[in-house]
Amino acid sequence: MLVFSAESLVFLAVPKTGTTALELALRARADIAFSKQRKHITAQRFHNQIAPFLKRAFALVPERMAVMRAPEDQIRSWYKYRTRERLLDKDAATDTLSFDDFVRDVIRDDPPAHAQIGSQFRFLTSARKQLLVHHLFAYEEQPQILRFLETRFGEPVTLQRKNVSPPAEAPLDPDLRTRLRAARPEEFALYDRLRDAGGHLVSDLA
Repeated sequence: MLVFSAESLVFLAVPKTGTTALELALRARADIAFSKQRKHITAQRFHNQIAPFLKRAFALVPERMAVMRAPEDQIRSWYKYRTRERLLDKDAATDTLSFDDFVRDVIRDDPPAHAQIGSQFRFLTSARKQLLVHHLFAYEEQPQILRFLETRFGEPVTLQRKNVSPPAEAPLDPDLRTRLRAARPEEFALYDRLRDAGGHLVSDLA
């Protein structure tokens, strides 16, 4: 998570949505930067704990931005990430699983350790399922994200490929794709709403 006071903006880092590249490009401009275990602070936690602190301590009420990825692709990125060699001796490793196996585990009521990946929808919304960011961008619309940032910062923003998942074939059985969408209807609905908005969904949180 990054806080920019002059630009009145907060960047909330949804896992597996290109956040590392964005953070590296923007970090030097940030007044406050959360990293490591606190990098992926949810919108709910920011709304309840950090936003009140920023308002009270600095009279800062920044807009919030985040990036969302196509749900299947975000889950595939988790799968590929967990095939990395440094994970092979851990419970989180997926090197012995097909992507079909991984998705079956993700949508279980009690997913095993390697399939506990959270939800983009839960990351971005309140307990009442209200979207808690002002600007939500589609990961697939990188030029639109950069235009927004360059307008906000008044200068070019350049991204480098960082923390990229290793290449791997990861097809998904059509029946499992249907089951995945049925298991995560709210996440797919939010992403569809984002795409219908042209890749930039603007919300009024007042």
